[in-house]
Amino acid sequence: MITGKVVVITGASSGIGEATAKRLATAGAKVVLGARHADRLKAIVAQIQKDGGTASFLPIDVARKEDSQALAAHAIQCFGRIDAIFLNAGIMPSSRLAELKTDDWDRTIDINLKGVLYGIAAVLPIFNKQHQGQIIATSSVAGLKVYPGYAAYCASKWAVREIMEALRLEAAQDKANLRTTTIYPAAVHSNLISGITNDAIRNGEIAVRKQTELAADEVAKAVEYVIDAPAETDIHELTIAPLNQEW
Repeated sequence: MITGKVVVITGASSGIGEATAKRLATAGAKVVLGARHADRLKAIVAQIQKDGGTASFLPIDVARKEDSQALAAHAIQCFGRIDAIFLNAGIMPSSRLAELKTDDWDRTIDINLKGVLYGIAAVLPIFNKQHQGQIIATSSVAGLKVYPGYAAYCASKWAVREIMEALRLEAAQDKANLRTTTIYPAAVHSNLISGITNDAIRNGEIAVRKQTELAADEVAKAVEYVIDAPAETDIHELTIAPLNQEW
């Protein structure tokens, strides 16, 4: 049952995060949205509330550990508990390694990798105290296969995969009743392309997505599915891609 569950979502101002917030709120969840764009968050929450849902938001930067802690505290203050967190914030400023865009590499690791670690750190004590909880993280098909021009992005998403698997194993050892899911989306309509800093790679990505691309709500349905699964069921990994995508 999703009704009444408190779900925290990062990267919630657009794309998969926004679609998931709206879908879960429609299903009866109380959603707490976090992202850097306060105006977008405010508008999304207003729409959810207008449609009869329950939502709150806090502007955060997942690259800052204290911001993830503040988001969890905000959820507790608003709703008294957290049942699940969807760690979804991510960027993709891709370029070839020889371009030496080290600032982009740093930002990719800070948001895609540290953002997940900080999110886990923010909710794990709460879940351990509750003796139950659920952590869902967005990796990527780039966390399963390496693509030229996407080295830092692939590395960050591969690391998310390994962190989530370690978390699952440790929680199972501790009998913590912690459900974990890593989602591997392929081409999904989002703002990620706008952050690609290499023109050739960006144009190639645009060309591919004109041929095959999922709506963000299709991934939101997957998140809804894993949250709605029976409490004794743990869906460890889920890959979602457009039909007939070749890569």
